[in-house]
Amino acid sequence: MQAKREYRERDETEVAVLDALVDRTDEGMTVFELRTDVDVEIDELETALAELKHADLIAVENDDGPMRIYPEDRVVPEFDADDEPERESLLEGLKRKLGL
Repeated sequence: MQAKREYRERDETEVAVLDALVDRTDEGMTVFELRTDVDVEIDELETALAELKHADLIAVENDDGPMRIYPEDRVVPEFDADDEPERESLLEGLKRKLGL
């Protein structure tokens, strides 16, 4: 899943971080997980995280364990099952292609 469209006009690394976080909205990610997923140097990741934090697009929690980073709710696209197109079955697809 990707971050909402209005947040995609940012630096490439920032967008990659947001996308990675949106994929793991519920459990969040550690800096090490982000670095592995985004595949950038630590300095570049730190800069992106600082910019995203300054823009209030991420939240950082450091409860009883390692620090975890989460996307802010407004960054995560809302999933609506009614908006997703229905997938036709293989048999229905064959019938349609054959004109049956």
